[in-house]
Amino acid sequence: MKGIILAGGKGTRMYPVTKSVTKQLLPVYDKPMIYYPLSVLLLGGIKDILIISDRDNLPLFKSLLGGGEDIGVSISYAVQEKPDGIAESFVIAEDFIGGDDVCLILGDNIFYGQDLTSKFEEAKSLIENKKCEAVVFGYPVMNPKEFGVVEFDDEGKVISIEEKPEEPKSDFAVPGLYFYNSGVIGVAKSIRPSKRGEKEITAVNKVYLEKGTLMCTRLYRGFSWLDTGTPERLLKAAAFISTVQKTQGFYVACIEEIAWRRGFITKEQLRELGTGLKDTEYGRYLLSIGD
Repeated sequence: MKGIILAGGKGTRMYPVTKSVTKQLLPVYDKPMIYYPLSVLLLGGIKDILIISDRDNLPLFKSLLGGGEDIGVSISYAVQEKPDGIAESFVIAEDFIGGDDVCLILGDNIFYGQDLTSKFEEAKSLIENKKCEAVVFGYPVMNPKEFGVVEFDDEGKVISIEEKPEEPKSDFAVPGLYFYNSGVIGVAKSIRPSKRGEKEITAVNKVYLEKGTLMCTRLYRGFSWLDTGTPERLLKAAAFISTVQKTQGFYVACIEEIAWRRGFITKEQLRELGTGLKDTEYGRYLLSIGD
């Protein structure tokens, strides 16, 4: 399975801070925002990753992450000329995806929980073993009107998905983490832009729902999903990460540590990365776990 991080959009809800740089490069406490979705893909064992962003910011991502060699993965890049919707990612990434299954994660989403890796592996397995063609998650929120909303029947089966409904049929939002087989390219090409002029990811999910090949896993207590798309949410996310790290002593979304624990790099490579940053708390953390 391959992975895509969509780090595009204008970030207008974050103006003026995003007038000169995309929000996915803003710090969430002590790391660039894009480290968090990248860490999710790494935890899921995905080593072939495509980052999609606009032409101005793509060189900044390349400067930050390079080709992924430092963490034992392959990172490539693609341009999104204008924000035409999440589903447009699959059209842009057609050559990258090829005939492989794919996981798409939004660049401003943070996922945290002890079951994150197992939930990811479960979703990936469902697609790879052809149990379904699409997997999404449902997460309870206080403000479902702001998100795509999924509705379940009494047996837990998905019966509807709506994008930012005025009258939500449930309080379960669909977070920005999606799994599909390679057929998603054709589905994305087939859907028409919404009234907003965008190819909505909800429209893609509706196609799979109508085919009966969509599955949804509900996430409950012990699992956190943070959308950092506004200044207030970004502030809350930073406070959350700070609290977790200071309480537990372990870093959240430390991509070098994850790469080492997943076997993408050796302990010697981890220590080398830490040595290069030894004058920082981050570097000293890498050295401490590599001892």
